[in-house]
Amino acid sequence: MAWSAWIRQGHRWLSIIFTITVVANFAAMARGEPPAWIVYSPLLPLFLLLFSGLYMFVLPYAVRWRQRGRAGR
Repeated sequence: MAWSAWIRQGHRWLSIIFTITVVANFAAMARGEPPAWIVYSPLLPLFLLLFSGLYMFVLPYAVRWRQRGRAGR
């Protein structure tokens, strides 16, 4: 599998993990004051989602830039 396919699949799994941590966060808040590790647990998957999402966003533009560079030579 190519890098972009791995990143796309990882992005999907990270979104599932992020959703689970957010749901766990709300469930813990419903029971009272949650521990700090539960409150901050969605942040790691969120930052990883940010980077993988930015990569997938820029990928089509990078392909066009490479094709233009090759055509101009």
